[in-house]
Amino acid sequence: MTPRPTLGQILRPFLAGPTAATVRLSPHQWKTLRALAVCRTSALGGQAFYCPHCRREHVVAHSCRNRHCPHCQGAAAVDWLEQQAATLLPVPYFHLVFTLPHTLNGLIRQNRAVLFKLLFAAASQTLLAFGDQRLAAQLGITAVLHTWSQTLGDHYHLHCIVTGGGVASDPSRWVATAPYYLFPVRALSRKFRGKYLAGLNPLFATGQLAFHGQLQEMATPSKFAALVRQAAAPEWVVYAKRPFAGPEQVLAYLSRYTHRVALSPRRLLATDGQNVTFAYQDYADGSRPKTMTLGTAEFVRRFALHVLPERFVKIRHYGLLGNRQKQARLAHARQLLGALPPPTEPKPLPELLRAPPAQPAPACCPFCQRPGLVKVRTVPPRPRARFDSS
Repeated sequence: MTPRPTLGQILRPFLAGPTAATVRLSPHQWKTLRALAVCRTSALGGQAFYCPHCRREHVVAHSCRNRHCPHCQGAAAVDWLEQQAATLLPVPYFHLVFTLPHTLNGLIRQNRAVLFKLLFAAASQTLLAFGDQRLAAQLGITAVLHTWSQTLGDHYHLHCIVTGGGVASDPSRWVATAPYYLFPVRALSRKFRGKYLAGLNPLFATGQLAFHGQLQEMATPSKFAALVRQAAAPEWVVYAKRPFAGPEQVLAYLSRYTHRVALSPRRLLATDGQNVTFAYQDYADGSRPKTMTLGTAEFVRRFALHVLPERFVKIRHYGLLGNRQKQARLAHARQLLGALPPPTEPKPLPELLRAPPAQPAPACCPFCQRPGLVKVRTVPPRPRARFDSS
């Protein structure tokens, strides 16, 4: 069986070849692709290990540690999850997904940072307002941005994990929601739509939105107002999933979603240098597994669409979990719930949630399969060998 290609094996010849010039990307997107291309190759150097049994040397190359790399997120996710375990409360948690309509895709693509920020604001303000109005309590919210569909198209949505209740406004008690029901989805959807579209107008009025190429005609007040009206016409999608059974189920979910990138390594199936084939689930066809083949340039272009703006924070916390006085608010919530304080040392994650380190030292010699490898030296980077297959 032919082994599956890695993302680096696809990117290195593409970046070194003439077709790269046909793809229009930002400097930050090119920089990210170059980092992913050399992940775990001699271009980054590594660590050399010696086997005393067969007397051979084995080099483990360094990883790129880029947050968009599908091979480098395991260790980062584990570290983050161990920190989050201390913030979980003994209450039900709800999972909601706030999705932006495809009508706005072109505008968002040219104004990613400012309109992603607006997405976070509109969704969090909607949930906090419902908590205040319907429970008279402050909820806790963790929001995670995803930008892709299964076929690497634009699909801008926010996954939100919400506490099933909150600290009352007095604040002498904990106010719980119904066990299997948070808020009415249609009402959430309309409030979210109103907040997001209302946030677009001041951004346009103050010149914070860019309009390039085919979008230039939208730069006039009348055309922009027409775009907003078009986006306001349909119902927006807010999807509420079944509540989690407990804190460990919340962590299991977060372990899958928080550090996910647009394409996992297991979905890459084949490449011949000209085309790339990958697996996807067709949600419009009952989530049936299918495959898609794209030209390499188109595949790279689609993947690069989901490189986040530089320094953009894709995981944010609100309400009880907001950064200001977070520990004091959580301590007060635990007191109201009669819960024990978290341990001073982070509790180890359940084994199923743990991922292998991004750059593990080999347990056995890859040549003779015997243990006892000894680290002998650090291998310096080879900057001139950036896109070879080593």
